[in-house]
Amino acid sequence: MTEMYLQRLILTGFKNYTQAEFSFSAKINCFIGNNGVGKTNLLDAIHYLSFCKSYFTSLDLQNIRHGEEFFAIHGNYHRGDDTHDLVQCIQKKNQRKRFLINKKEYERLADHIGNFPLVMISPYDRDLINEGSELRRKYIDSVISQFDKFYLDDLIQYNKALVQRNALLKSFGEQHYFDAVMLEPWDDQLIRLGELVYTKRTLFLEQFIPLFQRYFRFLSNGSETVDIRYVSQNAENSYGDVFKAAIARDRAAQHTTMGVHKDDLELMLDGYPVKKFGSQGQQKSFVVAVKLAQFDYTRQVKGFKPILLLDDVFDKLDDLRVSQLIKMVSENSFGQVFITDTNRERIISIFDSMDIEHEIFNIPLKNNE
Repeated sequence: MTEMYLQRLILTGFKNYTQAEFSFSAKINCFIGNNGVGKTNLLDAIHYLSFCKSYFTSLDLQNIRHGEEFFAIHGNYHRGDDTHDLVQCIQKKNQRKRFLINKKEYERLADHIGNFPLVMISPYDRDLINEGSELRRKYIDSVISQFDKFYLDDLIQYNKALVQRNALLKSFGEQHYFDAVMLEPWDDQLIRLGELVYTKRTLFLEQFIPLFQRYFRFLSNGSETVDIRYVSQNAENSYGDVFKAAIARDRAAQHTTMGVHKDDLELMLDGYPVKKFGSQGQQKSFVVAVKLAQFDYTRQVKGFKPILLLDDVFDKLDDLRVSQLIKMVSENSFGQVFITDTNRERIISIFDSMDIEHEIFNIPLKNNE
């Protein structure tokens, strides 16, 4: 299996970093320091290089360091076949974001997604459980998009058609007028693309859920059962029939009330919603298992190991689960791993008992922030 890892990272004007440069181990890299010193910002910079965006905010300009005119992130990647890639992200104020591979700029950011697969596990992942359905849809879409360019294109086109259809419905409502013929081109697109999206989500979950259940069993010592259920209006009837049957409701609401943009995932623990009945520790184990399953699935599909980012994941996990998690990611089925932690002694103690290549970085860096 071809190995892929980030050798070098250079930051300029990114969040709290004026200028910083790192050379990384191909295996495990630990950022140690107090809260608020910039450990998570380093993981976010690495996330940018894979997804062309921040893990935490949709507004790129917010990531320019106060008082600076731009930020730049440069990453040098190495693959086992001895090829090297330079990935660059540059965001200047009042300009569009530029993304380059080996100094050649992408025409579409979507063309970069999936080339450097990455999985991030963060305290914010519990939002998958506790927030609304949009976040769960975005999660499943982002996973599938890493290995299926056609899916990403279908999704982009679906959302464009949805915007147009909603604009027409709103216009009809404001003008007290309705013309079903004008909706037909957008109806046809949403039905065709919605069926494709629904089918691929369904197939993905059929393969993904057993992996997720296996990782949860490992983290919980098999004491609980978990499941993920795909909830879709398309599940029982023909997509086209359901879509067209909703036209009266759409007219009243002045927007499209059914479609894959309304789908959701039910996250279950021992047959009950984990949101209502799971403890903080159970919820954390749940989302960690989801992300580890994502890693495993992506590795199988891509043929090489994604980069794994673990941001403050040890909080609310007991010592046994912490050591199990570190032992797991140290094994050969995982590749390059980045870890943040506030507890230096814990990290040193864990790695003292393991014979694995690792680097420890004390954050903040001297003279670099």
